[in-house]
Amino acid sequence: MRVGEARAAASEWVRQQVAQDADFRGAYFSGSTVGLPDDAELPSASDVDVVLVTELAEPPAKPGKFVYHGTLVEATYIPRSHLASADDVLTSYFLASSFRVDTIIADPTGNLRALQAQVSRQFAEPAWVRRRCENVRQRIEDGLRGIDASAPLHEQVTAWLFATSATTLVPLLAALRNPTVRLRYLAAYEVLADYGHSDVYPDLLELLGCVHLTPRQVEHHIDELARTFDAAAAVTRTPFFFRTDISAAARPIAIDGSRALCAAGRHREAVFWIVATFSRCHAILAADGPPDLKRELEAAFHAVLSDIGITSTNDFPPRRDAVTRFLPTLCDTAEAIMSAHR
Repeated sequence: MRVGEARAAASEWVRQQVAQDADFRGAYFSGSTVGLPDDAELPSASDVDVVLVTELAEPPAKPGKFVYHGTLVEATYIPRSHLASADDVLTSYFLASSFRVDTIIADPTGNLRALQAQVSRQFAEPAWVRRRCENVRQRIEDGLRGIDASAPLHEQVTAWLFATSATTLVPLLAALRNPTVRLRYLAAYEVLADYGHSDVYPDLLELLGCVHLTPRQVEHHIDELARTFDAAAAVTRTPFFFRTDISAAARPIAIDGSRALCAAGRHREAVFWIVATFSRCHAILAADGPPDLKRELEAAFHAVLSDIGITSTNDFPPRRDAVTRFLPTLCDTAEAIMSAHR
């Protein structure tokens, strides 16, 4: 499927399903398709991200992933107040990229187009790029400090993992690239190579704990993840925000997408999403699965954690400290990328 066809399907869903809601204030594309031409091929392990702007201060639960006219769409809500000013958007690492180009699907008030015009003019200014890099750095530090030592293992893994993996976003933002989610390590590898900083990339992998992993190890973990994924998808009931990420519709992303990275020789770049998906599956199993099933599948979860150097919750403090010590080097690299870009 071409990107343009996928966008057309997602746009139709917005018009048919949500545009008539009383609180609807617009919609725009986000995520990995931003900036891609309409005639580009949409990878089978990709979805089309749609953000729905609502007047409600407390938005409803996000629709998540679903298939519409053959297109895998992921929809989420954002309060209109989060888009109140161009300064707010330009500072936010996860909002700004969507307004760098025209991604607007619907704009009944005209506010989104006015916002997009201003953001696109200032997006590449060094002061705003630095603020977005600082925004990520603050998220990393807050995320690492926020790890709850009393929480279940899967929750601690998720908190540590997303904070640690956000280190990849700093060079992406410095290079004016999209801060993607699942493929963030691959994107960081490409940016660092493009700007002559390939020596930094092994450090990012070391922080994640996967620099030494072999293709065979990663392929084995994908096989085990597939079994865990299918079991969790079959029992899920609790409305976790990531619930639709563990579903038949999302399986091509979590499982097939990871296999595709391995086949392309980028097995280490698959580890982040493998571990993230394992953790989410175990959150579902803890809430909705029979205890015997969770116990049966725990060995595979512990195995992938062991391979990235986590054998108990006591490992999180030193891993957190290692990320914190690396942040000055990461910020220096971002400055060098920004200088080269200018």
